[in-house]
Amino acid sequence: MRAFYHPDQAVHAPQQYMRFGRIVPVKDLPVRTGKLLGALELHGITPERPAAQGIGPALGVHTPAYLRFLETAWERWTRLPDHGPEVWPNTFPYWSGRPEAAARPDCPAEGLVGQVGWYLGDLSVPMGPDSWRSILRSSETAATAADAVLEGSQAVYALCRPSGHHARADRATGFCYLNNTAIAAQRLRGRFGRVAIVDVDAHHGDGTQQIFYGRPDVLTVSIHADPTDYYPFFTGYASETGHGEGDGYNLNLPLPHGSGGEAMRAALDAAADRVAAFGADVLVVALGYDAHRDDPIGVLTLDERDFADIGARLKALGLPTLVVQEGGYAIDAIGGCLDAFLDGFGS
Repeated sequence: MRAFYHPDQAVHAPQQYMRFGRIVPVKDLPVRTGKLLGALELHGITPERPAAQGIGPALGVHTPAYLRFLETAWERWTRLPDHGPEVWPNTFPYWSGRPEAAARPDCPAEGLVGQVGWYLGDLSVPMGPDSWRSILRSSETAATAADAVLEGSQAVYALCRPSGHHARADRATGFCYLNNTAIAAQRLRGRFGRVAIVDVDAHHGDGTQQIFYGRPDVLTVSIHADPTDYYPFFTGYASETGHGEGDGYNLNLPLPHGSGGEAMRAALDAAADRVAAFGADVLVVALGYDAHRDDPIGVLTLDERDFADIGARLKALGLPTLVVQEGGYAIDAIGGCLDAFLDGFGS
């Protein structure tokens, strides 16, 4: 398996995270990348540095106004009087969430504070002086990994940080700013007629769902914890099947809280059946480790061996596969999870 990673992805160092009404220690720590690099080393995999591609790949799934905001937010923030240590919203606009809309209109407010509330959708996506550099490099990692698949590689891993699957076409949430999984899938559409995404993470891939919800050429499948009392709360239900031409091309498989390997395997079997019925030409795996029993914000109970099963079941689909790194915040467990996944996949 080939892998891609840029060291600039570790410079994003968030300082603030709101949970249950308190500012608590952040979960997306830069040290996560070191643990995952260690797992790659165990398998003799040396990551390649992604090509510098700028915002071009991200423009395939994100709005230009949103990308301009992310690129300029920190510099503009420093011009505010008595500004805090990070770009952090204090207002959130109402939006109807119409499924027929590819994205919201550009933010009507011209001032930065209003735009922060429009584009940063919750209190888990602060931006500091180095955030944009990591965000951009993460998207370039996903795009370059997709290019490797386009060139004929059968298995590629994109070590992306920050993660991406909560990022919508024009909004950051859930530690995610640019949707690396969606960027990769859109890139793969340049050659492959049908792209399947299987998202295995404790949280619903709501951003990925939103981006492709009206399209029949990209199948989105998400296996995640029941969102009735778990982030992202408002999406991830089995009733969400797509809209318009995309109806029938979105599958959510929510798991009861406390579920372990057996429930995950059953969900993966259902996902495999749908991918086969779809006739996918290529597979994108959005892989998170926050389903591990030790994750500090998780509610599922998988162990490392279960990630070997995940790898084996996804490999059995027999498709060119791009694995995009998503969540996982149990620092002492995530390396073992990737190690087990690679064992099962047959790196």
